[in-house]
Parts: sequence; C-alpha cells; structure tokens
Amino acid sequence: MKKILGVYQNKQMHWVGDGFPVYNLFSYDRLGQSISPFLLLDYAAPYRFDPTTAQHGVGSHPHRGFETVTIAYQGEVTHKDSAGGGGTIQAGDVQWMTAGAGILHQEFHSPEFAQQGGLFEMVQLWVNLPAHSKMTPAKYQAIEASQIQSIALDDVGSELRVIAGQYQDTTGAASTFSPVNVWDGTIVEGQAHTFYVTEGHSALFVLLSGEVIFNETQTIEAPSLVVLSRDEIDFNIKAQQNSKFLVLTGQPLNEPIEGYGPFVMNSKAEIREAIDDFNHGKFGGIAN
Repeated sequence: MKKILGVYQNKQMHWVGDGFPVYNLFSYDRLGQSISPFLLLDYAAPYRFDPTTAQHGVGSHPHRGFETVTIAYQGEVTHKDSAGGGGTIQAGDVQWMTAGAGILHQEFHSPEFAQQGGLFEMVQLWVNLPAHSKMTPAKYQAIEASQIQSIALDDVGSELRVIAGQYQDTTGAASTFSPVNVWDGTIVEGQAHTFYVTEGHSALFVLLSGEVIFNETQTIEAPSLVVLSRDEIDFNIKAQQNSKFLVLTGQPLNEPIEGYGPFVMNSKAEIREAIDDFNHGKFGGIAN
C-alpha cells in the first residue's frame, strides 16, 4: 500500500472576495513539487448566505499559466471571462477553465441563488500547466453533472464521480494537458474501499467531510489533506462516518514553479512578463 507522507489540516477560514469563505487545504508555496501537477485547493465548506439582491463573489481578475477547476456541491456560481466563456454552474456541475496565456474572469453567486439564499459549498482546485502549454490559448469547459459518469463503490450508496482521467473503465469528462485524475467520492459509514492509482503519480486524498481510517491504521478527520508516496498503487479507506472526499493523482511535471498571486510560471522573467502583459491590457476584457 502507499505510504502516508504527511497529513495536513487547516481549520482557519478566510474570505475570497465577499462570496467564498474557504479553507486552504494545500498550496504549492508550502508543498512544492511533492503535489505537482496540483498547485492549490480551497474548500468552501457549507456556509449559509441570507437572501440578498447584492452581488457576492469576486470581480474581474487575471490568471496565467495554469487551470482552475471549480466543483459545485451546493449553491450556484455565474462565471464570465475575457475568452468568451461563461455560464452558471449548479450543484453537481464542474467548471474547468484553462487560463493558459492569460485570461480575465469574474465569479459571482448566481442571481437566482443570491435571491433565494441557502447553503453554499464548493471546491476550487488549481492544476499546473506543463511549460510547453503555459501559453496555450485560454479556454473554458462547462461540465454538467449529467456529463460526469459515476461508479458505485458498494451496494449501499457509496460512489465515485470521474471528473478527469480514468477510474477502472470509466473516463472523465474533462480534457487535460498532462495525465491527471480528479475523482469526487462519497462513502457510507461502515463501508471500506481500496483504490488503485497509477504508480509514479503524485497522489493526494482530500477529506472534505466526515472521518475515515486510512490504510487500516490512521484516523483522518475532515477537513484534511493526505499526501501519499508515489510508489505502490493502492490505498484503503474505511468510513467511520458518512464522508466526502477527492482523490487527485497526476504525473509530476518536474519543472520549476514560480508563482506570484494569480500567475504561475517557470521563471521570474515569465512572471514579470505576465504582470507587464496584464498591465498593458493583453489579457483582453470581459464583455458586459
């Protein structure tokens, strides 16, 4: 079985804009190459918003050099970007945005969700682009829940949704620039499952809610990140409570990581270029 290299928790919430109260569960500035090709994960744990006519979220801001993946569990987000992408993601949907050479985008609670209020719960994951693809044209994949295939893990309701990559014979709906698996799962209290992943991949288990026993030895409480070794191919979880989790694996890029705010490149010179291009309006604009 895969060895546990580290277990990380963060119970300090911070706000992104005024619409996303999140817990940062990992970032490249702390964990570096050990999580490559993944860069960052923010978990917006369930948070109740009152009905309002105000616009809550994050206004126009730039990105370059990576992809953002937003997984909606509860609530709705409306997205618009300078590449012409846009739309509203609802519970169960996934938004996969390739910033590539540069993009401006904005994310707000949908008008319908804002007016009704209710529980809001989402994950945003940053996936690095390999050096040869960092300046690829920006694009947007709107993946509806109905497009994401799921696999039953047992006969009492545990399941795994394959967002990207492949699990057993099921292929994910998202297209990626390097080998990446993003699996979104739930497991029912008392149930156990052994997962098999690609040897040599970075492998992360993100427990969003609940409690599990990992590899029959270590109790993991949510919210937590478990970083696994790249050797061996399997690990096991047993649910002590109904639990929700992500399994993230990917081929390490083994390239320098140089980041500055919303830009992640391979060198300081490329970061300076990104800032200069943004300041000179080369990322375009968002149509009203």
